[in-house]
Amino acid sequence: MHYKSIAVENFVGLLSQYLIVDVRSPGEFHHAHIPGAISMPLFEDEERAVVGTLYKQESREKAIKAGLDYFGPKMKNMVEQIENALGMKSGESPAKFTILIYCWRGGMRSGAVSWLLSMYGFEVLTLKGGYKAFRNWTLDQFEKTYNFKILSGFTGSGKTELLQKMQEKGAKVIDLELIANHKGSAFGHIGKGPQPSQEYFENILALSLFYLDSSSCIWLEDESRRIGHLNIPLALWNTMSKSPVILLNLPFDLRLNRILAEYGDLEREALMHGIMRIQKRLGGLATKQAINYLLDGEIKSCFEILLAYYDKYYQKHLEKNKLQSNIKQVDIGEHIMQELLEINQK
Repeated sequence: MHYKSIAVENFVGLLSQYLIVDVRSPGEFHHAHIPGAISMPLFEDEERAVVGTLYKQESREKAIKAGLDYFGPKMKNMVEQIENALGMKSGESPAKFTILIYCWRGGMRSGAVSWLLSMYGFEVLTLKGGYKAFRNWTLDQFEKTYNFKILSGFTGSGKTELLQKMQEKGAKVIDLELIANHKGSAFGHIGKGPQPSQEYFENILALSLFYLDSSSCIWLEDESRRIGHLNIPLALWNTMSKSPVILLNLPFDLRLNRILAEYGDLEREALMHGIMRIQKRLGGLATKQAINYLLDGEIKSCFEILLAYYDKYYQKHLEKNKLQSNIKQVDIGEHIMQELLEINQK
């Protein structure tokens, strides 16, 4: 049998190479997990509650016996689940495959499943300290020093698209809005599915940072600390706030046309809800005018009011975080990509 426990620092270095199996309950997995992991619960949520109650109120031995009652009938199915997840062919030796397994604390649940799979012939590595150790590792990533450059610009400047093109050219980029599944405004949720939990957002972000060289230049889009209902971790936000900022300078009319192209075809009801979400800050008169333009089909006039509001809001964001002293302005032009790539090397 090949089964051993490894520290989180070694475990995360293997995540991109091997199958990752989360043996916690479905509820625990749904809340947050290690990105890339598949769910293969040793206990269902109700079963976990029963075993936990027995452990606390009666004895460890009774809890184990109850756990075995649940575990026994699942053994064959668990092995087959792993074979299917690996895409194993009939007759293929399990000894060719390595599997990463974790539970909450690296205790009985991961130990039981690791014993089963290693007995079958798989090479199994379990996470010492379990998911709890991974979460501590995740939070530690946000405390590190990073060489960030922040791509800034008023709404409609095309920051996200430009960062994507830079990434294609070899720049190191972390797309916070992609990870958060939100475009970062009152309208940023439209056309998107649900956002991840705060904990899962942090897990993805921590691994994204880990996979990049922290000493080299990493590009981020300038964001408010809050993206939808998610918050950028405070330690990381503080680092971002002290980082050099590249401010794209694009005229109002061009930005308005970009916004029209991006949001103009969205459902009017969804746009209406977005306007209502910012009505207190937008002001009663401007809210009424924007909604009337929207109802009359005058989308450009509606967006002109909203863009003016976001420009004012973004200016306050720059002032609040004292980024002006770090700002380098770049006018949008045909050489913008080359200019940014040169900045990337400095």
